Amino acid sequence: MQKLTATIVAYKDYSDIRKTIESIEKYTNKSISKKIYIVDNGVAVSDPDEVRAFIDHIKKYDDVEYHDMNMNLGFGKGHNYVLPYLDSTYHAIINPDILLKHDALGIIVDYLDQNSDVGMCIPNITDVHGKRYDIYREEVTVFDMFIRMFCRGLFKKRKARHTMQYEDYSKPFQVPFGQGSFLVIRTELFKELNGFDERYFMYMEDADLCKRVNKRSKLMYLPYATVIHKWRQGSHKNKTLFKYHLKSMVQYFKKWGIKWV
Repeated sequence: MQKLTATIVAYKDYSDIRKTIESIEKYTNKSISKKIYIVDNGVAVSDPDEVRAFIDHIKKYDDVEYHDMNMNLGFGKGHNYVLPYLDSTYHAIINPDILLKHDALGIIVDYLDQNSDVGMCIPNITDVHGKRYDIYREEVTVFDMFIRMFCRGLFKKRKARHTMQYEDYSKPFQVPFGQGSFLVIRTELFKELNGFDERYFMYMEDADLCKRVNKRSKLMYLPYATVIHKWRQGSHKNKTLFKYHLKSMVQYFKKWGIKWV
């Protein structure tokens, strides 16, 4: 039985994933048995030579396993693909543009070992300059999502409250909604929840998972573990991704009920 498994869902971002894997291999405590699954959603639209070069590159890692989906399953369904394979104590959901600079996974594993009431952890996630992202949020409301999508420079006090700026980020605290770029969950709980809700193709599936985890256990912010996220914020720049985001928001409020403010 593995102590830790992880999935990275790929979509034409092989260069980033190479760096992510290298950082995981470099910094994760060697005493932690682990397996990393690469679920490739982008083979059909990628350069075949680039795909082959990537597969050849990761063959040097005994604990990395590659799966070609031959189609784009979406974020949540891509991560769910590995559910039948998981035999670990903990499972990490990792974006392809994450970099470790210390043993963040080992720190989170130790914390989960010592806190049985915690079901999932999110670390301190920063940009390349060490600035923490405002990705730890209160319960999702229509008003807060409207501000985020259309009025990013306005309602600063409301935004500060929604992104939990009142918390002491030097200490662990419970998070209603943490961005899904780096989450570590108890594998048993992930399986009991049937992973992500696959009705979300992309976006809001992380909010949905966090809500379901907090109904059963706790999602905790852990300041002692830090990872770097080269965040592209694609839905703010791409009309197609923006439409996916809006569609997922409708799905979320349809499922959980509309909370306006």
